[in-house]
Amino acid sequence: MTVSVREIYVSSEPDSSYFLRLDWRGQDLGSGFQLLLTDGQDAWRGDVSESVVCEEAEELEMQTERYIQDLQQALTETQSSVTYSFTLTPSPPDHSSTVTLAYEKVQKDISLRLGSVLLKAIPEPAEAVRELLIHSLQRGNTLEHHNQKLEDENQRLRREQQRITAELKRYAGGKEALEAELYSRFVLVLNEKKAKIRSLQETVTHLQETSSEGQKKGGSEKSERTAGQEEDDYGGSTDEESEEAHATAASTSSTQERSTASPLDDSLKDITDVAPSRKRRFRNLEAPNPSSSQRKRADPPAGSSKQQQTPPQRSTDAAAAISAEEDLFDDF
Repeated sequence: MTVSVREIYVSSEPDSSYFLRLDWRGQDLGSGFQLLLTDGQDAWRGDVSESVVCEEAEELEMQTERYIQDLQQALTETQSSVTYSFTLTPSPPDHSSTVTLAYEKVQKDISLRLGSVLLKAIPEPAEAVRELLIHSLQRGNTLEHHNQKLEDENQRLRREQQRITAELKRYAGGKEALEAELYSRFVLVLNEKKAKIRSLQETVTHLQETSSEGQKKGGSEKSERTAGQEEDDYGGSTDEESEEAHATAASTSSTQERSTASPLDDSLKDITDVAPSRKRRFRNLEAPNPSSSQRKRADPPAGSSKQQQTPPQRSTDAAAAISAEEDLFDDF
């Protein structure tokens, strides 16, 4: 059996208060309930069956579960944002008469009647009031024990919170100390790594500079050797050029000798004196022989072969001319 007691005010008697006791079996009021109303002097009792609850829900066209929920909130004073009002007729009630208690739901100035119950007067209201007081005392004691348990639990939780707070502070201090130590070690390792990196960078830079200097030095030496070879190849005279120069000088001297002592000119000038002219011609013909022997000893290059071939042809022509002159002189 579940029991609930609450204080209500009747709209027709705002200065008077009543105590309403509600008894029901089961989880909610859907299975029916009993009501006890008292003002401290008189008492009234009434019953509401399960069928009446269902009829009132159908009359209001509400779902049974929703109606039972609103009904329980109105009669047991559970926390709700909705206001409920009560009406008692006749008002004021007679201690020996029957009264009707109606309960309504008020929301946004709209009143919805949830139901009503007929209450009969109790012949001995003192017994009903005593039962109500006993239940109130028991309920008070129960709530007090529950409150004490909650207080003890609250104290335990407070102590646990203090202990956890102290542990957290200790852990936070240890964490900060550990972080500082790890940071100092990290700084040392980082500085060592930076110093090593700088040393490696300096070594790489030195090697690059050494390599670049070696390349520049090798390039300069190679350019000097190349320049020396080019100077030797193009600045100096080769053996072929020396031979060509020597052969050219020899051919030039022989040509000058032939031009100075031409037998054809001598024959033209000395026609009157035949004998001496023949002697001179024989001497002039024998004069070029040393130069021809020098050309045979010299081995001129291929570039000067054409220059060497031209003077012998000219001497051959001169010899042919001299032979023709000799034949002409033979006629004389």
